[in-house]
Amino acid sequence: MGFGKETIGSIFDSTMFVLILFTLLLSQHQCAEVYEITPSQPFSQTQTLVSPSRIFELGFFSPNGSVNKYVGIWHTNISPRKVVWVANRENPLAASDTLANLTISSNGNLELVDGKQNSLWSTNISVPSNGSAAELLDSGNLVVKDDDVGADPLWQSFDYPSDTLLPNMVLEFDSKSGKRSLMKAWKSESDPSAGLFWAGLSWDVPSQVFIWINESKPYWRSGAWDKSRFIGVPDMNNNQYLSGFTLNDDVNQGTKSFSYRFFENTLSYLGISSDGVLSFKLSDNGSNWWLNWEAPVNPCDIYGTCGVYGVCKGSESPNPNCECLKGFVPKSNEEWSNENRTGGCVRTTELFCDQSNTSRSFASGGKEDGFRKMVGLKLPDFHELIDNLEADECKIRCLNNCSCQAYAQVNNIGCLVWSSDLIDIQESAFGGNDLYIRLAHGELDEGKPVKLIASVTAVGFISILSAIAFGVQRLRGNTKEKTKLMRLNHTSDNSRDNLQEYLRKHDPSELFIYDFDSILNATNNFSTMNKLGEGGFGPVYKGKLQEGKEIAVKRLSSSSGQGIEEFKNEMLLISKLQHKNLVRIMGCCVKDDEKLLIYEFMPNRSLDTLLFDPKRRAELDWARRFNIIQGVARGLLYLHHDSRLKVIHRDLKVSNILLDENMNPKISDFGLARIVEATQSLANTHKVVGTLGYMSPEYAMGGIFSEKSDVYSFGVLLLEIIAGKKNTSFYYNEEQHGFLAYVWHLWNEGRGLDLLDEVLADSYSSSEVTRCMHIGLLCVQDKSEDRPIMPDVVFTLSSETDLPLPKQPIFSNFRNAVYNPQPQYDNIFSANEETITIIEGR
Repeated sequence: MGFGKETIGSIFDSTMFVLILFTLLLSQHQCAEVYEITPSQPFSQTQTLVSPSRIFELGFFSPNGSVNKYVGIWHTNISPRKVVWVANRENPLAASDTLANLTISSNGNLELVDGKQNSLWSTNISVPSNGSAAELLDSGNLVVKDDDVGADPLWQSFDYPSDTLLPNMVLEFDSKSGKRSLMKAWKSESDPSAGLFWAGLSWDVPSQVFIWINESKPYWRSGAWDKSRFIGVPDMNNNQYLSGFTLNDDVNQGTKSFSYRFFENTLSYLGISSDGVLSFKLSDNGSNWWLNWEAPVNPCDIYGTCGVYGVCKGSESPNPNCECLKGFVPKSNEEWSNENRTGGCVRTTELFCDQSNTSRSFASGGKEDGFRKMVGLKLPDFHELIDNLEADECKIRCLNNCSCQAYAQVNNIGCLVWSSDLIDIQESAFGGNDLYIRLAHGELDEGKPVKLIASVTAVGFISILSAIAFGVQRLRGNTKEKTKLMRLNHTSDNSRDNLQEYLRKHDPSELFIYDFDSILNATNNFSTMNKLGEGGFGPVYKGKLQEGKEIAVKRLSSSSGQGIEEFKNEMLLISKLQHKNLVRIMGCCVKDDEKLLIYEFMPNRSLDTLLFDPKRRAELDWARRFNIIQGVARGLLYLHHDSRLKVIHRDLKVSNILLDENMNPKISDFGLARIVEATQSLANTHKVVGTLGYMSPEYAMGGIFSEKSDVYSFGVLLLEIIAGKKNTSFYYNEEQHGFLAYVWHLWNEGRGLDLLDEVLADSYSSSEVTRCMHIGLLCVQDKSEDRPIMPDVVFTLSSETDLPLPKQPIFSNFRNAVYNPQPQYDNIFSANEETITIIEGR
């Protein structure tokens, strides 16, 4: 009986189905995850070796489009992928070689062989084993073990770092043998071979972490270890994420080891990049990385930037701000004028110790050397530890040793002295240590008044504060003086005491004090022609200093409702924060009732003066708006996670975003900001401050604030930037629902792009706008736990990762304000919105 066409077709289809199924099964088998490499099970390029909980995986990879292949380890699901260890970093495999594999050789070594069975890399175990196998642990450690259960690994990757240190991985240094393990940066993003920058432990006691160029030239250092932190890394003072680091110095054995441990559910790594940046990154959601800390970040962090006896003051500009220590002058004025400060400084007066016996009496009047105290410094390199000495004993030991150039008494370390030239000194923006520098007697300024940036003004400033304290006791009955006092100390007597306490504890040279007359001249006697705007703090004026520097001057108004507490808060807080997306404070001035804050001038004023002006908002095309959104996000990320202080701004809004000459955003107005503990997630206040329309529900109604309160404000600000509309001057439909309700309405109907400011026409990226709107709605969720943290916001703004769906903000149904078709545009630093100064929280 013959076969019909239908029968033949059916057999053909069945056969094809079987072949396709067999091919798929074979492919899945070839690409399967494996948990072990054994002599009978070599590891091919189509497989991945995974750890038991699938935290890490090992496989073949070609970095950044390289023509070479390598064997590496990385976290399984985190983006962007960070390769934490490379086996054959110095012996790449040709990308065209598809037959290469990892195998357990006959002598028990794990070995990488190419398609011609040539060995490219091996574990080189000295004790052969016939029953060995390779396994990847959940710690990220690749081990070769014997079949003897419970025995130590025959070999482990943790003993051979690449460019990354993982939790429980150890950097070691044996000072007797000279052997040490180092983190070696990749040569480039496409070449994992050892590059220019290496990181490891120093030889001195207590140890430091160094970054070297070519293993010998210092590039950056951490400062000495004080048994809990590195004293040259101020971020470690208040950073919860750096609390798990340990460094063990065994002086007798001459060995050192550095490692860290971390929370179980948080992944992390310490890595050095090909351009020499050491960074600590975290992932608490298992899907992306966020930066917690990095160094170096500015020119002052680079080793020896200002040479010997030079001190570098932090600056974001490409050129470091170098000064010679007191009693020293530039070694070469010509080099310094050409902005080459590495030659350092030399003494102006010879030390008593350095003079011959016959010349001592003539040169110094027979008076011995002394010490001048410098505060808040990253201590110089080449310290020597003299243990078990009190501060006075440390001073005497240094004074009696003519080779001793300086000393310091450091908590948890003891007496440190320096016998060589002082190098790599940096003024710390926060924290730091006291250093006592040896000077000739004539350089000690004994009996002379302390000099500030403007000496007369500084003395006047301190005198005013002293007079206030004295007046509280002596002039209680004088109503006029008492009223004046209360105006200056509007918030509480504690404000005055806190400011005095700050001045007492800190070197006055840390403060930038301007003479009142110089500010009068700069602002043309606070002329109305120089007035930039009016805010909650008071009027803001443009000024020009005598040397030509343009400034913005905030002048506290006696009727502003803000007093010395807010003034002190902004003056001291911003001076400790440095980031390109935060406004930079240049100084302050106090005279009688006048309290002034001096800032860098922002030629494009505040964001609201452009965004809400029908005639000017077209100047903000989408590229500029997106850049502003990202810049504000990075500034908030710094405040919440990366700065030396964890800061909650509490008044983030469009009018507090300033724009520089290139339209780059800078967050301003920190008078209401609060510093919280690094481990603190929530705080409560009975004084609710902020601006209607930007305050999160839990803060406005209950006085509870956290970093998620700022996230809410950021979400409102982001949506305003997209729409070009003020949230407090908008409503839609007859119920007069507010701005957020309108945004949700468009999003829910799939018409998100209708929110976009009509002046942008077609000059925008629809994917960027949609993603920004999505992020904005996530940020304004009613419950704080539903809002993202700023590391996630920064990451998602520049990536294509999936985002959770937002929920409808219930509070968006409340009408914010009646629509005002003619908003005002004349303010720069503060709100044209209604600012709440006091509400009793429940």
